[in-house]
Amino acid sequence: MESVAHSIEQVFRQESGQILAVLIAATHDFTLAEDALQDACIAALLQWPVDGTPRNPAAWLSSIARRKAIDRLRRDATLARKQGQLEALAALEQAGSDEQDEGAHFPDTRLKLLFTCCHPALALEARVALTLRTLGGLSTPEIAAAFLVPVATMAQRLVRAQHKIHDAGIPYRVPPLALLPERLDGVLAVIYLIFNEGYATNSGDALIRQELCDEAIRLARVLVELLGHEPQVPTDPEVFGLLALMLLHHARQHARVDADGDAVLLEQQDRSLWDRAEIDEGVRLLEGALAMRRAGPYQIQAAIAALHNEAGTAGATDWQEIVALYALLLRLTPSPVVELNRAVAVAMAQGPACGIALLQRPELAAALSEYHHFHAARADLLRRCGRYEEAVSAYVRALELCQNTAERRFLERRLVEVAAAG
Repeated sequence: MESVAHSIEQVFRQESGQILAVLIAATHDFTLAEDALQDACIAALLQWPVDGTPRNPAAWLSSIARRKAIDRLRRDATLARKQGQLEALAALEQAGSDEQDEGAHFPDTRLKLLFTCCHPALALEARVALTLRTLGGLSTPEIAAAFLVPVATMAQRLVRAQHKIHDAGIPYRVPPLALLPERLDGVLAVIYLIFNEGYATNSGDALIRQELCDEAIRLARVLVELLGHEPQVPTDPEVFGLLALMLLHHARQHARVDADGDAVLLEQQDRSLWDRAEIDEGVRLLEGALAMRRAGPYQIQAAIAALHNEAGTAGATDWQEIVALYALLLRLTPSPVVELNRAVAVAMAQGPACGIALLQRPELAAALSEYHHFHAARADLLRRCGRYEEAVSAYVRALELCQNTAERRFLERRLVEVAAAG
C-alpha cells in the first residue's frame, strides 16, 4: 500500500499541472478541477492496490479526473446554472474524445493556464502562487515556504485568487498581443519559481525535482518562440535572460548530488559532469540579451551563473565580479534573499568574517529568521571562522527549519563535524 501511495504521489507531482490545465480549460472553474483531481487520487488509492498500477498511470488519473468532474457537474448543477454547466460538461467530454492517445500532451493548454493565472487583475504574489499550485503541482505548504509566509496566509491568498478569476470572468486564453507585455513580469516570475522549486526542493526526499525544472525550461522556450513570432510585440531581453539563467543552473544538475542522493556544494562539484551544451546555449542567450542594453534581474543572475560555470576550478571563480553583480541586483530588486547571497559572495571574496558582519544586520536576520538557508549560510561562515559553538547553534536552527531530507543529511553531517571540532 505504501508503494502504491508513493506511485500516486509521483504521478500527481509530475502530471497534475497538465491534468488541471485540461480540466480548467473545459470548466473555467479552478475549484471544480482541483476537487475532481483529488477525487481521482482517492480512487487510485482504492483501486490500484486491488487491480494493480495501470500501464499508463498518468493517463488513468487524467481519465478518472475528467469523469469525476463530469459527475460533480451532473450532481451540482442547479437550474439557474444548468446551461453553463452543460456546456462545460460537453467540453470535458470533447476533451476526452479529442485525445490521440493515452499519453497525449497539450502544451498550449498549459500556456493558456499560465496567462490566466497571471492576469493583471490579480496581485503579483497571487498570480505566482496560483500558478505554482495549479501548473507546478506544488502544495500550499511548499508555496508558503517559497514566499516565506505562514501556510494559512498562503491558503487564503490562493482561495481569493481563484474567486477573483471566477467572479471577474477572467478568460482562459493567451491574451491579445497588445496585452502580453503587462502580464510578462508575472509569467516570468512564475516560471522562475517553478524552476527554483524543482532545482532546490523545499520538502521531500530528493534534492531536485527534475520534472519541475524541465517544465519551467519548456515553458520559457515556448514563451521565447511565441514572442519571436510576433514582431509587433516589443522584445524583452529578460525573457532570454531567464531562459539563460535556468539553463546555466540546470547544466550542473548531474554534479549536484552524489551517488547517495546527498547534496554536493558548488565548490566541490566535479565540473566534468556539467553539461557544456547547456552552458554554451545559456551563454549565447545571455550575450544576446545583454546586447539589447536593458539589463534586468534575470540577466544579472544569469551573468553570475555564467561566471561560476566558466571558471575552470572553484578557486578560479571571479568573486569580486560576482559581488559587484549582486550589488547591482540588490539595487534593482531589493530583497533579503539577494542580500543573503551577496553576503555569501562577499565572504568568498573578502573572507568569512566580512560575510558574517553583513548577516548580522538586525533587519536581515529578522526577515530571514524562518529561512533555513540563512542559518545554514551563517553556520558555514562561523565554521570557517573557527567559531564552532555559534556554528553548532546555527546548524541546529537550520535543521529545525529544513524540510528536505537530502539537505538535512548534509546539515547533520556538518553539525557532527563542527561539534567534534569544537
